[in-house]
Amino acid sequence: MTDGTVDPIAVKLGHLFGASDTDRDGFVDWSDYERLISRYLDGYGIAAEDSRAHALRAAYQKYWSELLQHVNGVDRLSEEQFVAANQAAGADQSQFVMAGVVPQAIFDVMDTDADDTISKPEYKVFLQAWGVSDLEALNVFLELDTDDDGRISRGEFIGAIRDFFTSPELDSPASHFFGRIQR
Repeated sequence: MTDGTVDPIAVKLGHLFGASDTDRDGFVDWSDYERLISRYLDGYGIAAEDSRAHALRAAYQKYWSELLQHVNGVDRLSEEQFVAANQAAGADQSQFVMAGVVPQAIFDVMDTDADDTISKPEYKVFLQAWGVSDLEALNVFLELDTDDDGRISRGEFIGAIRDFFTSPELDSPASHFFGRIQR
């Protein structure tokens, strides 16, 4: 922003960039998502042939393709490009893959007991895939469990991811979805 104020969504997307850059080379490319997908599948003990694994990979491929549509002929994104591509892709929330398709696929992988909710242990594995500590994972879980029933429902999960990408609040529970944002 040109007036010196900080764009909170850009701050959150910058945080997501850091978590998504799984090889820490300063760029996000498809191999970073492949590593993230493998972390999910390994953490939850899901075989690559499982339908949930195929759905997760397809969802991330759609998201990656969506991001690449907003950059000019590159196949890896700097932090600035990643933030700008996500902002451009998210301009139409009804079409933004990360607002619906990817969270659904992630939720299906996380919900190992198929009860349509996420338990603390299931959520812990998710955040470990993103490199978030156990204590931090528990704190974020408690914040995302908005009805205090000890579980994260599909609606709470998908709503939190949507809020991560759209809410200007840096201190909301959804803003800490991928771990605490250090300012």
